[in-house]
Amino acid sequence: MPTALLMMIALLPVCALAADENPLFSSKDSFKAVLNAPVMQAYRDKMKSDRLYLEGTWTQKRGEETERLSLKIRARGNYRRQVCDRPPLQLNFKKKQVAGTLMSGQDKLKLVSPCERGDKYQQLVYLEYLVYQLFALYSDYHFRTRLVDVAYVDSDSEGALWSSHNFLIEDADHMAARYGLQELDVPYTMRVQMDLAQTALVEVFQFMIGNVDYSTLKSPPGEECCHNIVLLAEKGAERDIIPVAYDFDSAGIINAPYATVPASLPINKVTSRYFLGWCKQESRYRDAVARINERKEAAIALFEASPLLSRTYRKRAVKYLHDSYDYLNDEAFFERHILGKCRGEVIEG
Repeated sequence: MPTALLMMIALLPVCALAADENPLFSSKDSFKAVLNAPVMQAYRDKMKSDRLYLEGTWTQKRGEETERLSLKIRARGNYRRQVCDRPPLQLNFKKKQVAGTLMSGQDKLKLVSPCERGDKYQQLVYLEYLVYQLFALYSDYHFRTRLVDVAYVDSDSEGALWSSHNFLIEDADHMAARYGLQELDVPYTMRVQMDLAQTALVEVFQFMIGNVDYSTLKSPPGEECCHNIVLLAEKGAERDIIPVAYDFDSAGIINAPYATVPASLPINKVTSRYFLGWCKQESRYRDAVARINERKEAAIALFEASPLLSRTYRKRAVKYLHDSYDYLNDEAFFERHILGKCRGEVIEG
């Protein structure tokens, strides 16, 4: 094992033992890890349709013991693989090996990392992490996340590459199981099949953060439904399908330099808000806004009190959120831009 890697492991802080069988997401505290793998090869292979998982190790210190786990990695993220020098990675652990470790119960995890070098891209990772926390504040159904400081070591050259602050995202099947539900693997769904209250909440939330990079009904050809939405339902159910939002890096509140606006929409800036919801009874949207209003103080504090954000990015995000609350609570704006812009015929119920 390279000397640099041994030194980094020695610096890993003691991590408190979690009491449950899924300790990784039982805490919000950041932890440190070392990823030793063919990282640069994974990045070079990022656009290959048949890209393979590459063997490596993930090392973390927990208590008095150092946990060293085998894993496989590959680049992930449909759009970020195209535009990022350092796209997100899929981590694939061995189920039998993780038993009794911080990764107990885990199999595949998404690791979100800065797209490029520089503090600006690090701030964008923090913002997306906080947007996941924001959605969890509003929605009973959400992905869990956890911050992790990763030291990257390229196993092909045995050289330390860089360290960055990242976050891990809960596996979709694990998230579904927490709610006693299953993830649906379908090519599309229909409006009448959806849980209307949860769908309205997701649609209003996406408007709040300025995100149009999603669909609750379909995905691009060849992909599972739905685009940046996971669908949950009881086993065998074809109704009351629950959409869960994820992947927020194209949102206006984040304003990533690589984010774009679809030419089909009548807006020309990523920071502009545009409602993509499908028409429902007015009460569904008013209930969603009421729920969001109830959590306003906590929502603003999430960004305002965050030690992760720089003063500039904190100020910008808090203003964006305040403006969203103002828009949603302006009756004329709500009627014109929410009720007036929803798509299709009104779904009763």
